[in-house]
Amino acid sequence: MASPWAIIQLSNKGKAMAGRQGLPLAGVRVIEFTHMVMGPAAGLILADLGADVIKIEPVEGDSTRRLSGSGAGYFPMYNRNKRSLCVDLKADDGRQLVLRLISDADVLIENFRPGTMGRLGFGYEALAGLHPRLIYCSEKGFLRGPYENRTALDEVAQMMGGLAYMTGPPGQPLRAGTSVIDVQGGMFGAVGIIAALHQRHTTGKGQNIVASLYESTVFLVGQHMAQFAVTGKPPAPMPVRVSAWAIYQVFETSDAQQVFVGVVSDKQWKDFCAAFELHELAADRSLDGNNDRVAHKERLLPKIKATFRTYTKQALMAKLEKTGLPFAPITKPEELFDDPHLAASDGLLPITVTDGPRAGEKTRLPALPLEMDGARFGVHHDVPRAGEHTRELLREAGYTETEVQDLLARKVVAA
Repeated sequence: MASPWAIIQLSNKGKAMAGRQGLPLAGVRVIEFTHMVMGPAAGLILADLGADVIKIEPVEGDSTRRLSGSGAGYFPMYNRNKRSLCVDLKADDGRQLVLRLISDADVLIENFRPGTMGRLGFGYEALAGLHPRLIYCSEKGFLRGPYENRTALDEVAQMMGGLAYMTGPPGQPLRAGTSVIDVQGGMFGAVGIIAALHQRHTTGKGQNIVASLYESTVFLVGQHMAQFAVTGKPPAPMPVRVSAWAIYQVFETSDAQQVFVGVVSDKQWKDFCAAFELHELAADRSLDGNNDRVAHKERLLPKIKATFRTYTKQALMAKLEKTGLPFAPITKPEELFDDPHLAASDGLLPITVTDGPRAGEKTRLPALPLEMDGARFGVHHDVPRAGEHTRELLREAGYTETEVQDLLARKVVAA
């Protein structure tokens, strides 16, 4: 069943706001100066929640649109439900146009290098003086401190924040398999923005928010820091860690497939033994407690592995699901397009690819992992083409048709 919030593409400000009616952030306007993942992810969250997010792009379009390889999916994934304005920020008329838009905005998001926005005349101090209610969010590599002017990337943060060390085998630091820190940094930025919007109801004032890659990584790794504080022993990288549970890993099946299985409580252990008719293990009092099973893991696991190898992948998962035990197939990203749970729960949203060799093709990409009152957040505007809303936004800002054509002719803006 389609989500009640999956609203068709809309074309002007009045209709756009009407299309967002009923969404939590309807009526909030956001100006987004971002590229790559971190800043766009913050804007995506706000846009999906109903904010009118205006993406400021160079005249030639955001360079993220032209990335290949592992970066090819960045733009379509993080830019739905936004409007696009292509403008030359080095031109006086371009900057004046953007200042007009900011004067009517609630939020500004940027993720450029430190100092870039200030040089363009869009730094926090300058804008706060003109627009004291503006909430200004910078998505950066680091918060205040000795590193704050360094250039950072998701991978840089993962390496220096301890995540890469914990992910790869000893001596082989390995980044996580997706832009986890970029996305989390964007999410924390969105959390800060929503908190500031709430606080503005009381204070009447905006404020400056900074979210960062490095501190986001450290927050994730905090559980391992706490582990060291509690045990006094350095945590081992995840591939060689001492697990808190004896059965908590990937197992092979009779058809050469793999399934992750976890047994994480004494009740689950009893249910597991009963389901797989492991009566001898169930009767072994030395395996009654979780820590007992961890201590005897080396003699326990061969029996478990042999048992699982008598099942096909589908048969094993069916038995585990019936028993209520934690399990998971090892899924590739491209297989998620056909996932029945995502299909049944509005978990994949229809969008159009806007750039590259497959421009114009339709696909489906993940929705926000969030329900409110039983409904998912949908698409009220497709991923925008570069400059798709330039004319529309100029008219909303009070420019006449003659002025619009002049700006286009002089390449101050593009549509």
